[in-house]
Amino acid sequence: MKKTYLLYLLLFVFMTSCQKNDDNDNRNRNIPNAVFDTGGLINTNLPQFNNLQFPGNLIVLNDNYGVNGVVVYYVGGTQYYAFELSDPNHQLNSCSGLTVSSTTATCSCDDDNSYSIPGNGAPQEGTTGQFSLVPYAVEANGNIIRVFNN
Repeated sequence: MKKTYLLYLLLFVFMTSCQKNDDNDNRNRNIPNAVFDTGGLINTNLPQFNNLQFPGNLIVLNDNYGVNGVVVYYVGGTQYYAFELSDPNHQLNSCSGLTVSSTTATCSCDDDNSYSIPGNGAPQEGTTGQFSLVPYAVEANGNIIRVFNN
């Protein structure tokens, strides 16, 4: 009985003392955590944000938000996506900022990585690396769209 108790105690100590294995950590280390909040900035009644009233449209916020800016895409209903405009598969550098054309975000590095904004920021064919665009939180309250990362 004592041997069984001791065996269970050793097994318990062994299992609870193990550290987390970071080999499968999928957190993107290329993009620093940008803390920001648009608050009431995005009001779809204002002309510069009016196209967010129609599904399939987007706006780009400058680099005062996120690291290299943020793209906000209106899916429809009350659903919006917001993504960081830095290539998630590059360390930050002069070519890792993304430009948006239609609904695709593309970097200017030699590999021309590109990402589908309506496709949850997924890499498009030919893009190197494992990461999709870094998403940000979005809240819709009537005509006010809040994008934030705290």
